[in-house]
Amino acid sequence: MNHNYFTKWQVFLIICGLVGLCGLAGCARHNYKKEADEQVYKIIDQKWREEFGTKANFKLNDATPSPNDIQIEKAIPDNGVLTLPRAVAVATAHNSDYQTEKEALYIMALDLRLVQHNFERLYYGRPKGIYGKIEGVDYVGVGAGVEPRFNPYRAGQDLPVRVTDDRKHLDGDEFSITDGFGFDQLLSDGTVIGTNVARSWGRIMNGALEGESLISLFSVEIIKPLLRGSDRRVVLEGLTQAERDTLYQVRSFNRYRKTFVVSIISQYYQVLYLSDMIKNARRSYNILDWLYKRTELLVDAGRVPKLELDRIHQERLRALDAYVQAEREYRQALDEFKIVLNLPPTAEFQLDESELAALRAAKMTCPDFSEVEVVEAALAQRLDLANSADTIMDAQRKVYVAADGLGAQLDLSLNTNILLQDLSSSNTDVFQNMFLSGLQMDLPFDRTLEQNIYRKSLIALSQRLREYDDASDMVALEVRQAYRDLNKEARRYKVQMESCQSARKRFADTFLLLQYGRASSRRVLNAQRDLFDSQNAATETLVGYVVATLKFYRDTGVLKVRPDGMWEL
Repeated sequence: MNHNYFTKWQVFLIICGLVGLCGLAGCARHNYKKEADEQVYKIIDQKWREEFGTKANFKLNDATPSPNDIQIEKAIPDNGVLTLPRAVAVATAHNSDYQTEKEALYIMALDLRLVQHNFERLYYGRPKGIYGKIEGVDYVGVGAGVEPRFNPYRAGQDLPVRVTDDRKHLDGDEFSITDGFGFDQLLSDGTVIGTNVARSWGRIMNGALEGESLISLFSVEIIKPLLRGSDRRVVLEGLTQAERDTLYQVRSFNRYRKTFVVSIISQYYQVLYLSDMIKNARRSYNILDWLYKRTELLVDAGRVPKLELDRIHQERLRALDAYVQAEREYRQALDEFKIVLNLPPTAEFQLDESELAALRAAKMTCPDFSEVEVVEAALAQRLDLANSADTIMDAQRKVYVAADGLGAQLDLSLNTNILLQDLSSSNTDVFQNMFLSGLQMDLPFDRTLEQNIYRKSLIALSQRLREYDDASDMVALEVRQAYRDLNKEARRYKVQMESCQSARKRFADTFLLLQYGRASSRRVLNAQRDLFDSQNAATETLVGYVVATLKFYRDTGVLKVRPDGMWEL
């Protein structure tokens, strides 16, 4: 008996071990991550349209990159100068917010893949093995019957035991293996098809009686809605909405790319502006220091009173303080820019100052189109506004689906079962076949819940209409403001450049007059202060013009992001 006991345990463990090893081997061979990536990026490729922008830099960092994707290390060039294109490339490849947007796009497409999977043929397999002990179980037999009135294990079919008459008392071990294989499928008209092939093998062993059986079952079930829930548009609403949500996310990602590149370039120029302020402050201090030394000589010669020298000295100290403040602001802005680039704050580099020189050499012009034209362009090309417009169609579909739920429900069901039971102890087969069909109706006597859903869908439709009108007005407001800002910055830059040239000439003239004793130091210091302010203002308006230009084309929707992360029209 003990020998049989250990043998049964060994068989049971071997079977479970083989099943487990097969499962583990299957998981090891199947690359779920790679399969998910392929499915997701196939969906994104289908949703991405040419007018959205270049299809690049949208894949996760741990996925196989596209040929146009930016692949750049977070490393500073050997010359220690971070150019504007490289800064944009580094930010595109490593910025945390940009990575989050890519992940949001991936997750949305992944959710769509799950919804699509619900309409595919879903296969399943559920094998199970059970070992247990039976103590004091009475079975009642009817003649030569084979069906016991007690199921010693819950998983599987009832275990038949051959008995001759009346009652048998069992004490022993029970061992069973069950499996179920089949598939379920949901069709676009709401029909649900399910099939199942199940087998159950069991055995009870004790000193007096052994029972063994093998049961096979094949079943097919079909449920088809005839009234409510039978419309294809209603059944596919979840899939349709998931498709639309993925399209919206693709648009939102491309809209984000435009705002992102504008923000990186704007911040780059802002740091350059602060760097130029340091130069101006240093130049101002050097001029005042040189002026102090020249005035000191004039004081020694008795041509200028000492009061003039003290005044210059005080102004020189102010210039030194301005230089210290400008340097602190520049260092702080540069560190913040490093965080945006996902670089450590301890990284040492400087920005490319030739970018400002190139901007100064370029011709600054005002837009040659009217506000009406730019507003019309924005309303036609803004991706976020397109999303807002499409949500109206979503709300209209929701109204249709909710109206369908108010009707009566009538479902046709078909079911067939084929059962084959083999009693190995007597070689007797029992074959059973059953076919069932029926109708199930739910009359619309109580549709309070559906009524509320329908009314809410109408309210949601009204909200989407208002939101689109508000979004259109906001787009028009943003574009008009960007248009005015661009014109303002262009005119300001011209004014500040003329002011800077005038201040430079005025300083040279007043200093010459001071040398001949025909002007006071106050006039010279005022001219120097005006020169310093005008130089800073000229650089500020230059950067302001470039940033206003970027924002203008971003808000009108005509700005495009190149594969390298830079922009073009």
